[in-house]
Amino acid sequence: MPRHLAVGVVLLASISSAFALDLPTRKAGLWELKMEFQGRNLPTQLMQECTDAATDRLMTSNFGGAPEHNCQKRDVRNSGETITVDSVCTFGDATTTSHAVVSGDFSSAYTVQVESTRQGGRPIPGAGPGGQTHMTIVAKWLGPCVAGQKPGDVMMGNGMKMNVLDVQRMGGPSGRQ
Repeated sequence: MPRHLAVGVVLLASISSAFALDLPTRKAGLWELKMEFQGRNLPTQLMQECTDAATDRLMTSNFGGAPEHNCQKRDVRNSGETITVDSVCTFGDATTTSHAVVSGDFSSAYTVQVESTRQGGRPIPGAGPGGQTHMTIVAKWLGPCVAGQKPGDVMMGNGMKMNVLDVQRMGGPSGRQ
């Protein structure tokens, strides 16, 4: 897998890896996601995702955080158009404590704010010392997917394109061989 594609997969995984929950299904079509990382040596990332109900559920389940058996704590509170998640999850010898707030609606625009602290484990590329990160995702619905796009297509800001179904078949998240 080319390095830029691998970085893209890591970014997809980080979209909601700090929390694992059943988010509402987004409106089918083309979504733009702008990801800003504070406390990490990474530039703002811009991507677009072409979704339908099935691929949106796949993206949420495959790239949407830790399986339940990895989390010692997962508190989810839903209040109107705001979902708050506090979690503590362990992966190998690393433990991540996260607080996430998802606000807005899944038919036009939403924002995700994630604060995480990671202890132990191997260093994460671009992460600063102390294991604290803050990520903001601003997502907005752009309209129908454009000609030549199919559900599951993810277009990175650097021009790279991949499809989450292909990543799964190649042994990516939940498709490991």
